[in-house]
Amino acid sequence: MSLLPETARRVDEIAARAQAEGRTPSLALAVVRDRAVLHFAGVGAHPVPDAKTQYRLGSITKTITATMVMQLRDEGFFALDDLLYRHLPGTPIGGVTLRQLLGHVSGLQREPDGPWWERNAGGDVDKLLADLGYDKLFGAPFRRYRYSNLAYGLLGAVLEKVTGESWPSLVAKRVLDPLGMKRTTYAPMEPFARGYVVHALDGSLHEEPRHDSGAMAPAGQLWSTVTDMAKWAAFLTDPAPAVLPRETVDEMCAPVVISDLESWTGGYGLGLQLFRVGERVFVGHGGSMPGYVAHLAVHRRSRLGVIAFANAYGLTGTHIKQVTLAALTAAIDGEPETPVPWSPPAPPTGEAAALAGRWWWMGREYEVRGDGEAIEMTGPNHRSRYVREAPDRWRGTEGDNEGEILQILRDEDGAVRKLDIATFVFSRDPHDLA
Repeated sequence: MSLLPETARRVDEIAARAQAEGRTPSLALAVVRDRAVLHFAGVGAHPVPDAKTQYRLGSITKTITATMVMQLRDEGFFALDDLLYRHLPGTPIGGVTLRQLLGHVSGLQREPDGPWWERNAGGDVDKLLADLGYDKLFGAPFRRYRYSNLAYGLLGAVLEKVTGESWPSLVAKRVLDPLGMKRTTYAPMEPFARGYVVHALDGSLHEEPRHDSGAMAPAGQLWSTVTDMAKWAAFLTDPAPAVLPRETVDEMCAPVVISDLESWTGGYGLGLQLFRVGERVFVGHGGSMPGYVAHLAVHRRSRLGVIAFANAYGLTGTHIKQVTLAALTAAIDGEPETPVPWSPPAPPTGEAAALAGRWWWMGREYEVRGDGEAIEMTGPNHRSRYVREAPDRWRGTEGDNEGEILQILRDEDGAVRKLDIATFVFSRDPHDLA
């Protein structure tokens, strides 16, 4: 499977323009779907990019750290609303929650103390915690969005504390190995692109150091390739239960905060950035480390994603985001969406058969259709799907009444008389308004 020729030409143009205007030695951009690379656009010669060349992910690493936090939450190690001091006792900023750290609404400052961590070898967790002080909190939690690398260093410390394992070991065991991401590593492995500063005056290349970030690794350490990130994009659209169930990934994609309250074009979930382009919302993350910028954006409904890597600061984080979103928009607009094949529903069975047919509420008509052991109710601007949870009790699983309870009300003879859906009572009688 590949992109249509015109769509591919448009993506190639976006990549070529970005590499030229950003003056980056090498740019790799790919459109992906279902773990496969549909189209690869490589521009530049230092190195000549391909889909298996490693680049540094920078803060895309945070999406993997957040995934492990959600795994351990699901496994009962902690709750997202636990205060930090419960797992890192003695810290002076222990009054923030894990949820606030994940969503960048903790009130923490952006960076830890000491020299710029991205350009220096990192210390260990004990040093990171020892350097914390009350002055790291600039405001009350949830006052506003403020991106914090420090928050993810602390989340990594929590992961290590509650499991007794190192963050690199957890990443390999819990995420990379189950998804087959064999070219995503803690340290670079050949072939990898060297990162550069491109001099503004003469265009000369100055190679940047590649430090181990130590305790700040959970915020931006990992290296990866286009082919491996295609697997990560696929996980965000169609989660692998061995890593996280769909409902947990859906939770991660739900907005915690809007980052720009004037235009509402961006936000943050639990470890994932949200990008609104027109009427679409994409999920993913950007990243930068000395000599590298990267970006991942995914449209979950179409399962399309775009990955972009560049090995120079000339193409800034803001610009590479624009490049990625432009390429993803072009791919979605240019590729026809294949309709889901229709098949007749399974005949309703059990209670579902007794509920099928017309129902009325406040003079409005609704219809219940059975599909095996499930039912679907449709009506004016309404659609809900339910599954049986117990005798006479159904739970909404999709649509307007997701999570709500449908209770069957029976008459003295045991026949279905009415439906009570979260206090809204439906009747077979169109004139029954009670």
